[in-house]
Amino acid sequence: MVAILGGLGAALSWAIATLAPSRSSRMISPISVLGWVMAVGLATAIVPALVARPIALDLPMLTALVVVGLSHNLGLLLAYGALSIGRVSIVAPIVATEGALAAVLSIVFGEPLAAPSGLLLAAIAAGVVLAARERAADRPDAATIAPSQNRRAAMLAISAALVFSVGLLLAGRLGAAGVPPAWIMVVSRTIGVLLIVLPLLATRRLRLTRPALPLVLVAGVLEVLGGAIYVVAASESVAVAAILASQFAAIAALGGFFLFGERLQRLQLVGVATVAVGVTLLAALQA
Repeated sequence: MVAILGGLGAALSWAIATLAPSRSSRMISPISVLGWVMAVGLATAIVPALVARPIALDLPMLTALVVVGLSHNLGLLLAYGALSIGRVSIVAPIVATEGALAAVLSIVFGEPLAAPSGLLLAAIAAGVVLAARERAADRPDAATIAPSQNRRAAMLAISAALVFSVGLLLAGRLGAAGVPPAWIMVVSRTIGVLLIVLPLLATRRLRLTRPALPLVLVAGVLEVLGGAIYVVAASESVAVAAILASQFAAIAALGGFFLFGERLQRLQLVGVATVAVGVTLLAALQA
């Protein structure tokens, strides 16, 4: 049950951490939003990391920590690049498969999974994709994006999902090995500060406005919280935690409907319902 509850908790945290930047990126540049999210995340995680029970880190653990940090930041950069040139209807469903890819990787590397649980996880992953999907024909910019741009955006989104999945797998393995979740969060955000924030400061491109301030604060804090909860959940089962955490896309779609008046299409409603039923059945099966 830890994997299920933790995966759902991570999904909720990441959904809110997605909705906040969707507003703040319209006030300041997306790269500035990402920079502030990394900086706030580092400030949030550093105290828990200092008070966490210390453990000895060997070279494979240190390597995995660095890879998780790089994958997190590179995945975000690839996803932002895809969204900057392609339709959300193409990019979002692809990136949302990160959890399914992490689950597949965990099974390939030896995590046991019963057939009924595997079928439910596949159904939940399909629901996530449907919930994040929107028909390009319904968008006002549908005729303004060239097919070549959409193909490039799709390749970037596939790359982002693959990169994210590696980070999800390794973060779960580190948690199972006893590495404090706060350490994983600190390393990832430190890499983000070094690779994103410092160059933005050096080039004077790190922007922030008063209306955007609370949004980047919420996003930075909840991204760390979601990541820490995911690590705890994945220490029990990477496959279950990764799939459930990836349903942040479904929760974000509902949040956009209720908070911002964004219309949910029929396929998205089917996806949300599929996720809800799948999670209920998976919880009953695990119990």
